[in-house]
Amino acid sequence: MSEIQEIEIRSLTELLAAVTPEIADPASGRLRDWAVYRGSGNANWPLLTSLDRLGGIDPAHTKAQLEEHILRTFIRYSRPYIAPLPPNEWELLVIAQHHGVPTRLLDWSYSPFVAAHFATLEPRPGIDRVVWRLDWKRVHEHFGFAPLAFLIEDLDEVLRGKGHESAWDLFRAEHYAEQDDCAFACLFDPPAVDTRLVAQSAAFTLCSDKNQSFDQFLDDCGLSSALTRYVIPAARVDVVRDQLDLCGIDERKIFPDLGGIAAQVRRYYSASGSSQEAKEVNC
Repeated sequence: MSEIQEIEIRSLTELLAAVTPEIADPASGRLRDWAVYRGSGNANWPLLTSLDRLGGIDPAHTKAQLEEHILRTFIRYSRPYIAPLPPNEWELLVIAQHHGVPTRLLDWSYSPFVAAHFATLEPRPGIDRVVWRLDWKRVHEHFGFAPLAFLIEDLDEVLRGKGHESAWDLFRAEHYAEQDDCAFACLFDPPAVDTRLVAQSAAFTLCSDKNQSFDQFLDDCGLSSALTRYVIPAARVDVVRDQLDLCGIDERKIFPDLGGIAAQVRRYYSASGSSQEAKEVNC
């Protein structure tokens, strides 16, 4: 039975209060939260990767077996545009994910406000939003990993400890997901291959199972309580969105380039009518 805690959040003030630790970190003496966050535009959606959603979400995971083929195709055609070449498969996987290639990686941020930005970005009238919180240190402890966010240089050792010889062995090995001794999930910090990753305080989870949602995987491993759901009611989405804009948590901050500036200008100056227009379209 799922033990995911769910908390209603009606403002950024409530979100900040909810994620602020009550006890200072013993090492630094400061209030430090070591969790990561992910925003979703629909509170009813599970934690699905872009690979999970490739063939649709009802049902999901229908094209999981294509993972190796997808990555090989990306490698083949991306080489003229990547210089220097990535030092290993993991950095290549991060680049692929960053540019929209379906992968098994799941995006997270160390900032709950960045997650709230993505949760409230699109106008979806009547739909509750959610900011997921993951206690990744508890996940690492469960699978016998160090209480550190891994770098990509650490991932090969992680795989070898779980019976995988290489990244490609993981990508093509369907049967490993069914073996408890080989199942795992971990968090890693990507290299700064792009300023957007830096601006978003980005992190990724890597999971051995690509045939179910990440929240279901954690539930099967007895780790549901490592997740918390901060639900933003539909009636409060516009308020939270406006508060994010007041704090400068917008496209210009999250996407520090010309595309981000254009996206922020377009959304901000159409925001007053965007929800009403969406309501009329859906009536």
